[in-house]
Amino acid sequence: ELAWRNLRHLPWICITGTNGKTTTTALTSAIFQAAGLNAPACGNIGFAACELALQEYQGIEKPLDWVIAEVSSYQIESSSTLTPKIAIWTTFTPDHLNRHYTLERYYDIKAKLLYQSQEQIINGDDPYLRETANQRWLSAYWTSVLGQEKLVANHELGFYIDNNWVIQNGNKIIQADALKMVGNHNKQNLLMAVAAARLAGIETEAICQAISTFLGVAHRLEQIMNWQGIDWINDSKATNYDAAEVGLSAVDSPVILIAGGEAKKGDDRAWINRIKAKAVSVLLIGDAAETFAKRLKEENYSNFEIVETMEKAIIKSSEIAPKLGAKVVLLSPACASFDQYQSFEHRGDHFRQLCLELKKSQSGRV
Repeated sequence: ELAWRNLRHLPWICITGTNGKTTTTALTSAIFQAAGLNAPACGNIGFAACELALQEYQGIEKPLDWVIAEVSSYQIESSSTLTPKIAIWTTFTPDHLNRHYTLERYYDIKAKLLYQSQEQIINGDDPYLRETANQRWLSAYWTSVLGQEKLVANHELGFYIDNNWVIQNGNKIIQADALKMVGNHNKQNLLMAVAAARLAGIETEAICQAISTFLGVAHRLEQIMNWQGIDWINDSKATNYDAAEVGLSAVDSPVILIAGGEAKKGDDRAWINRIKAKAVSVLLIGDAAETFAKRLKEENYSNFEIVETMEKAIIKSSEIAPKLGAKVVLLSPACASFDQYQSFEHRGDHFRQLCLELKKSQSGRV
């Protein structure tokens, strides 16, 4: 709110959603910067918007052209006058219910941002948004990775993928596989970032340049190493069931999954079904380990083990991955991190450190 009051003379793009907002924010900022605009990512992504406002006031940096802000439900709740030029809604699933209590309250807080924006971009592949948002913002720009016919409304305005091309109103913009990040959810993020860029008048050349060189965001399906032909992937940002299910969907199987931490409320059924389809083993850490073990047993999945800590999970993974023919060892916790770590970044950094130490120790053996 304070940053907005001091930077309201600039156009803002605000990105919100349960999952996907950090990657969409980072990719949007990368496109704008490739176009020669000073448009750093800020907000919930890690760089404080107030710091940006202070730098602008002091004149220490090049003047800002745009503000690209990741905005959480907590931040929307406390920002009464925030009025962005463009608002993006990435996804909506149950989360933070310990604070907001009801799904309706959580939804209304997110929706407030779009009501206060001049233009709206909405992910039409999100089932909840598809069902609830189509009558709220009649001039919104919808996106879909499933083709033009799946756009919720305004087929001429929407952005979609067809035959590997990102298209709006029949105009090809970029090939979707230019983005080097796996998973349909990242194609959804791509569409929303491209939509924001086009609404801001950015040319295709800058869009293509930024996307082709964008390597992703730390802790979001971040490949740490390939060891003995097995990919070790850090998805520590998957702090709820929906994000963890998406992460599992995006990687090759068979998978050894490391999950657990501080559990959140939510529907775990889709996540468990994905585990049953793709995971040859689940290693459980943190406070949620016993609860997750009970739920997996109830759903007739028995290939799990409570290992308690990340250190033990890495050692166990290195022992069983070759024997089980695993293609991937995936940290995708489906939990908050605060039982054992300061943040999801701290947890992901620890996973990365342990992976690299493992590789170093093993490479010295004959």
